[in-house]
Amino acid sequence: MAAAGWYHCDISQVVAEGLLAKAGRDGSFLVRDSESVKGAYALCLLFQRHVYTYRILPDDEGLLSVQTIQGIQAKCFRTLPDLIGAYQHPNNGLVTPLLHPVHRARPDEDSDGEDARGWGQTVPCPGAPHSSRTHIPQQLHQRLQEQVHSSPASDFMGFMAEYLTHHVQLDLEALCHGHPQLRHLSTALATACRALHSEIDFTLAGLETLARVFDPPVSPRSPAREQGFLSSDPDLELLLNKISTVNHLLSSLEKKVLKSLQEMVTKLNLALPSVAVAPPPAARPLAVQNFEVKVGKSQRAALTVDVESGTVTVTKRGSGSPEEMIPHDKILQLIKYQSVQSKVRLVCARDNQKSLSRDFIFPSARKREAFCQLLQLMKIQHSNLDEPELISVYVGTWNMGSTPPPRSLASWLTSRGLGRTQDETTACIPHDIYVIGTQENSLGDREWVEFLCASLKTLMAIDYRVAALQCLWSIKIVVLVKPEHQRRISHVHTSSVKTGIANTLGNKGAVGVSFLFNGTSFGFVNCHLASGSEKTHRRNQNYSDILHSLALGDKRLGGFDLTLRFTHLFWFGDLNYRLDMDVQDILTHIVKKDFQALLAVDQLTLEREKNKVFLQFSEGDISFPPTYRYERGTRDTYVWQKSKPTGMRINVPSWCDRILWKSHPETHVVCNSYGCTDDIVTSDHSPVFATFEVGVTSQFVPKEAPGSSPEALACIEWESIEVILKTTSRSKCYIEFHSYCLEEMQRSGENTFQNCDIPGFLKLGWSSKHLPVLNPILPDLEYLGDQHLLLSIKGVESCESYGECCLALRSAIGATAQQFETFLFHRGEETGSVRGWMRVRVPRGRCGTRERLYEWISFEEEDAEPAAEAPVCPKPRPQRLRSRPRSLPEPAPGYTNPAYFIFEGVP
Repeated sequence: MAAAGWYHCDISQVVAEGLLAKAGRDGSFLVRDSESVKGAYALCLLFQRHVYTYRILPDDEGLLSVQTIQGIQAKCFRTLPDLIGAYQHPNNGLVTPLLHPVHRARPDEDSDGEDARGWGQTVPCPGAPHSSRTHIPQQLHQRLQEQVHSSPASDFMGFMAEYLTHHVQLDLEALCHGHPQLRHLSTALATACRALHSEIDFTLAGLETLARVFDPPVSPRSPAREQGFLSSDPDLELLLNKISTVNHLLSSLEKKVLKSLQEMVTKLNLALPSVAVAPPPAARPLAVQNFEVKVGKSQRAALTVDVESGTVTVTKRGSGSPEEMIPHDKILQLIKYQSVQSKVRLVCARDNQKSLSRDFIFPSARKREAFCQLLQLMKIQHSNLDEPELISVYVGTWNMGSTPPPRSLASWLTSRGLGRTQDETTACIPHDIYVIGTQENSLGDREWVEFLCASLKTLMAIDYRVAALQCLWSIKIVVLVKPEHQRRISHVHTSSVKTGIANTLGNKGAVGVSFLFNGTSFGFVNCHLASGSEKTHRRNQNYSDILHSLALGDKRLGGFDLTLRFTHLFWFGDLNYRLDMDVQDILTHIVKKDFQALLAVDQLTLEREKNKVFLQFSEGDISFPPTYRYERGTRDTYVWQKSKPTGMRINVPSWCDRILWKSHPETHVVCNSYGCTDDIVTSDHSPVFATFEVGVTSQFVPKEAPGSSPEALACIEWESIEVILKTTSRSKCYIEFHSYCLEEMQRSGENTFQNCDIPGFLKLGWSSKHLPVLNPILPDLEYLGDQHLLLSIKGVESCESYGECCLALRSAIGATAQQFETFLFHRGEETGSVRGWMRVRVPRGRCGTRERLYEWISFEEEDAEPAAEAPVCPKPRPQRLRSRPRSLPEPAPGYTNPAYFIFEGVP
């Protein structure tokens, strides 16, 4: 049966409403997969400018029925087309009959001319009967997918997938008519193997030459070789003869060489020297580092940092004053100036219980950052904490161009090269976690992991442990951790998503890893998106597909947007976004190092500004040249022309390789470097790196044992919550509250206020009586300050989410309610806003807290007065919300969502 055009597979609720709004006629409808019930569907129907959503549920026998208005007898149907046909008539419980089907838009093509979502195939309608003949190609196609999970031969698999999609049916029909030649398969194989002929010719000639060296009288040559191996005729029999010869040579050559060398050793009485096994390198202590600084206006001094002994020594030049040694426990705070990037203030304790502040000016901001990192490391090493509060995370991405890596990856793994790079004094400080993503990686999984571990051991003298590995064909992600952190890693999950041809081949796609580091959740996604300057929309769709399909993190949070499931999420890879500018103009700006002009036409930057992708993600400042497309063997020349079967293709130099991240509000994450190498030249991409300082939490242990005294409960109270959704629905909603600090998910009542006067928006409100009081499992302030709440706004009828958000408890702790406001997200799209008032009450006796290791470094403006005593570190600033469109008037304080101005008429 032909596919139904009104069935849209797994499109989101937002996309469905947009399609119906574009249709604009009452009775317009479509069907999509349900987001709340697996195997169910959602019928979306437009009536009087509002979208009504009905769930289509299967029963135990697989019969389908629509959940309609109470009092209307539900009818059951065997197939979805039968159900839709019945509801095209009135008086069936829907607000209006199904009159106008909204069909799927035709997918665009990817950069290689292949259909982006399905090679032009029609999507089979659920429940529709399949003929046996059309079912056979689908079975074969599924088998192909199962067999090629790790195959790098994406081009060859593309030919085979094309055959299974379009031509196997023709061979099947020919076979039914008594013709067993499989003509279409022969043609497909000959085309796919065309390039193999010349490769085999070169390989075979080399093998025969080597064989003659060790056995001159004998050289196996097949008749096919004698008759004309130089022929370019893609005949399969000739190819098989060549392969047979190669097989014979390879199987015999190793034995032949071994036998020849053994005879040589015996004949010449040679003794093989013994090979001494080098002992494993010991962990290298950090060298003492010196920094030249300026004190005051003209006084010069030297700062000596000894991490191992835990001291900082100040030596003034030419003053005759004695050296001053400051132990780590006397350093109270480090304050970075924002107006002078090379200036820092050191606040130290003195014996008279007063603090002393000193300002130092370094030669560069890079030197200041190195000094701060060394002091941070000193604090960590000499702290008496059992569990770390601050770790360093390295993230690297590299499209290897299907060629082996060079012998050394030192510059990549130590963040040296171009851009914001590590200073030489800190480049070789080992990170706690290395996460390395590659694309077009032709090495085997084991070979690649062993190479990385050996490289890090050579550089850092540490045997890093493999915490996770996930591969999809030539897309790989490896997570390596220090040995002492291995026990702190738990709940490891891996996943992959194919976004290549028809979303079934893994030449493009993503691999992901998630885990807990003690009490902090991490997610890492390495992707390879669609190529081609004109394929921005396709790349956006790849991103959406990955967000929707990547199965990472706690399964209980599976209904939440992937970007909200982790304390810290890092997303990187060959994103393939290009620069929209003439190639000669791009080259001119690169020579001038005028990167800001190029970033203004960077597709990823533009799409993020339009809220199409990576909403609320962060990226470090780009101060390095475009990382693609270089001439292999050099970093001096970009090669922007590429010959394709369809003609000459232009690949303008671009920042294809990127690293972004998104963290929960009021958490600690600092990007210390972001750049690319300039000495790894085996690929047409340069490797990219970024390093991060990340605050982590441990499994909290209360100071008072449970049951030692009457248990006092903390509570999270709500005065009100107000939500504005971008939707044409009129559905009543409720709110779900999820958190690791709650024993189970909590749910509110239905909204008590509703306004849909503004087209395209739905305003909802809840009073305190209809919102639950939440009781965290532990009442301690120190514990609650690290916790977050995830909220999901769900429709009463569909039980599907209209949007999710994350709220930090830290800023709401206190006696009075605090206002909050943030955006709602669903499947990577911004779907509205939520605001309200909340209060976190902590019982007396549980209000003790302490300064975190990462809180002793803060930022100060130039004109701030020096602190008389060691200042109490303020709470981290909430993440800044996205700026408003310029066309809107200035908002009243506390309002950021444009929808509020529409509803409330703010002048």
